[in-house]
This record gives sequence, structure tokens and C-alpha cells, in this order.
Amino acid sequence: MKLRVNKAASSIQAAVSEADMQAINRYTLRELTPEEVFVFRCVACDDQVDRDFERFPVETLRKLASLFEGRTVIRDHRWSAEGQQARIFAAAVENRNGVNALVVDCYMMRTAETLDTIAAIEGGILREVSVGCIVARTVCSICGEDGYTCAHLKGHVYDGKTCYYDLLDPLDAYELSFVAVPAQPGAGVTKETHESCWTPAQMDAAKVRLEIERERWK
Repeated sequence: MKLRVNKAASSIQAAVSEADMQAINRYTLRELTPEEVFVFRCVACDDQVDRDFERFPVETLRKLASLFEGRTVIRDHRWSAEGQQARIFAAAVENRNGVNALVVDCYMMRTAETLDTIAAIEGGILREVSVGCIVARTVCSICGEDGYTCAHLKGHVYDGKTCYYDLLDPLDAYELSFVAVPAQPGAGVTKETHESCWTPAQMDAAKVRLEIERERWK
């Protein structure tokens, strides 16, 4: 089963180095200067169990790092050329206080049209990001079998252990998106599968996530 995944994280502004410019200019038709670009870093995802009770193991993060280089940055996972905001020019897995995280470096042009976007990033308004990718399989933390065919449900507790799914074997990385902070409880469910409708097990898992969001935004 192929699983399309969207995962949220955050972005921060970064300085522009000579090495950055060399990496950036691999994707340009003419050589740009530091004055022409705005660079920011994103902690795209990590190896911790998230609120969807899923996890990117470090080996998955390493494969995603190579897949995300050169990918575009858009908004709200809307696949439109006119909505392109920036481009990822470097990606790597970093260990941050014991947590393995996929960190991506992005650049955008400084133009009259992008001034508002840059101001929103610098001001912390555009901060949250979400990765769009596809993985080949999921593995249940309880039984080690495929997460969507085994008898265990994400978020449920079995013999004192909370069930979660490992996301394995990434096939492609689509894009990185700026997304809004979910102000309503149901807004945190952003993942899609190839299924046209949810199974009862998936609905139960969504209800668990909904309760987590309610507690989060009290």
C-alpha cells in the first residue's frame, strides 16, 4: 500500500553563505547573488511519534533528504505553478537534542512580489510547514506487520504500549508547503491515502486525533 503523507513542522530564517549560493545556483538559469535571495531553514519532520501516531524512522528521513533536494515550496499543498514560493536547495538529517530531524534549506527571490511573503516569514506569521511525500509501507509498532492490514489501531493501547506506525521506504517527495496553524480541532487531519473512503479502523484513529486536537486547543 502506498501512503501519501503530509507532516507539519516549522521554519526559521537563515543567513546566506558562499556555500549556500553555490548550491542555490545549481537550480538557476543565471548566477544569483546573496542580495537577490532570501534563505530560510525548515525542520520538516523528525523521528518522533507525532499526533497522528506515526513516525519517520531515521533511515526514512535519510532517504527523504535526498528526495527533497530541488523540490518546490508552495502553500497549503496546492499544486499550482503560480503558487510556488521558494525552492529547497539542500536537505540533511540533523540530531537536535537527541531527536533526528530532516532539516531543509530553502531560497526565494527578493522581488516586489515576494516582499509580503518574506515579511510574513521574518515576522513569524508564515512559520509552520508541512511535507508532502509518499511511502511504500507502514509497520505497526505492536506486531511488526503492515499497519493498515493488521488488527491494531494507531493511538490505541495494547498491554500498556501505545500503537503507532513507522513510515518506511519513501518513494517520492512532492513539495514543502506553508500551512496555517489549525485553529479548529478537525483541522489537524491533513493526511491522505489512496483509498476513496475511510475504513472503520481509520475513522476510529481519526477520532483519537480529534480528541488530541481538542485538548491541544483548550
